[in-house]
Amino acid sequence: MFKKIMVPVDLAHAALLQSSIDLAADLAKRYQAETCYVSVTANTPGALARTPEEYAHKLADFAKAQGKLHGQEVSSRVVTAPDPIADMDDAIIQAIHDTGADLVIMSTHLPKRLDVVVPSNGGKVATHTDVSVFLVRHRD
Repeated sequence: MFKKIMVPVDLAHAALLQSSIDLAADLAKRYQAETCYVSVTANTPGALARTPEEYAHKLADFAKAQGKLHGQEVSSRVVTAPDPIADMDDAIIQAIHDTGADLVIMSTHLPKRLDVVVPSNGGKVATHTDVSVFLVRHRD
């Protein structure tokens, strides 16, 4: 049913994304699909990497570790954006097209009142793309 499963990842918060990562691994195993880990980063130095290339190496290492752990084919892709927070939705939507993903599994947060003004990333991705989007609720 699915051939490529995309999982947006923020390496600074990878532990909080474990439910999404595990679900993606389970579905990838079931459908013999590739899992593609995607991350959006700035083109300026950050806490995890000085350059987008360094961040890409860290994401590739993360993806390889997940592939080895779950015994699956994986890939990774870094999208560079001037403002990763503001550009997150558009970057994820573009990555869906660029990678050829047919399913996106992404973590979300508990709803807050501010969501009325600033909607969730998952909501925009689900309404602005033609692929299936599975939102995994993160509980504090």
